Order: sequence, then structure tokens, then C-alpha cells
Amino acid sequence: MFPLYDENPTRTVPWVTYGLIAANVLAFLWQISLGPVGERAILSYGFVPAVLFGQVELPPELYRLPPYATIITSLFLHGGIAHLAGNMLYLWIFGNNVEEALGRVRYILFYLACGVAAALFQGVVEWQSTIPMIGASGAISGVLGAYGLLYPRARVLVLIPLGFILYPARLSAYWVLGAWFALQAVSAAFSHANQPGVAWWAHFGGFIVGCVLVIFVRRRGVPLFAPELPAGRR
Repeated sequence: MFPLYDENPTRTVPWVTYGLIAANVLAFLWQISLGPVGERAILSYGFVPAVLFGQVELPPELYRLPPYATIITSLFLHGGIAHLAGNMLYLWIFGNNVEEALGRVRYILFYLACGVAAALFQGVVEWQSTIPMIGASGAISGVLGAYGLLYPRARVLVLIPLGFILYPARLSAYWVLGAWFALQAVSAAFSHANQPGVAWWAHFGGFIVGCVLVIFVRRRGVPLFAPELPAGRR
């Protein structure tokens, strides 16, 4: 299913979420501006598990940062416009409510912590992999996990593909995010190690970490499992 928006208004402007989206877009534009050299930038600033765990070393001309620092820089790189657009859509839909529930400072720290944890989760599973990991999806997975615990009854408008028809439906976030997480878990279980493609274990790990962290870092007075808003308050 393809989410379009949620019916869960906020009372504050989600400046951090806007800033993260802008940072990802600007980083992608920088990648495009490099032309063919962009592939070298991915090797330099993407997260390569085998480099972090000392299995291999990058050529000197590609070594720009300590391996541990690339865990952060990799969160702002993407493999194409579709990769970027999909990640930013999810961040746009679900990030604002999580930002409001945590507060701006804790939200950015939460986002980065989930991204780092997700990358390490994938890295530990595939510790010999020389394939660079890039993308914000691990951090955004943590945001989805937090949203699922905070607002499981919030309504989300999604498009469900039925053959050649996209059927619109309003579903509880519980079902939307639950289905998303189930897909990540199943895909991770059947994924082949050290192969190019989606970092399923990072998505799985980021979601779990987000679920755990939000319990401790949400603002005082913000409940878990908030009830669905009445129709008149949407």
C-alpha cells in the first residue's frame, strides 16, 4: 500500500522534519552535480560494514572520513530520485507528529540514533559486506516505529493496488505500519547476505529501536496508544 497523508494534525510547525527533508534533497542535488564521480562519493561517504569492522580498507583516494562517521553521512545519501522521494514521503507524513511528541532537540537526536542503530543492525548481520549502505530509511523506520506506538489509531489515507487500479482507503496507522513492518521482517528473513538491494535488516532494526526509544524520550504527558480523534477534530 502507498500512503498519501495522515489525519493527525499538529499544533506546532515541524521545523526539524522540514530541515531533514531539505538536507536530504540538497545532498541528493550535490550527488547529481558530481556526475560520474558520484559513485566514488557513495563509496567515500556511504557506510561499508566491512570497512567499519576492519575486513577491508578503502583506497586512499576514497578515504574521506573515519568509518564510524560514514554511518551518519550515509543517512543523507540516496541511490536515485525514487529512493529519495519514497523516503521523504514517509518522513513528511509521519515525522511531524513524532517531532511534536518528542520536542525538536530530542527528535533530531532520536532520528540520528535510529539511523545509526539501523545501520549497525544491518552491518552486524552482514559484517563482511563491501556494498555501501546509503539512505534515510533506517532513521525513518525508527520514526515509523515511534508513530505506531504513539498514534496507532490515527487514520492514514493509502492507495492499495488491486491489479491496475489503485484503490483509496482510510486505515488505522496500526494496520498501515503493521503491514509495512511485516513486509520488512519477511523480506529480511529471506534476503541473501552481501547482495545489492534493499537493506531490509536496517529497516527492521530501525523500527524496533524507534519503538523502544520513544517510550523513554517522549515529552512528559504524551501518552502511548493515543485514541483516534473524533471526526470533528480532524
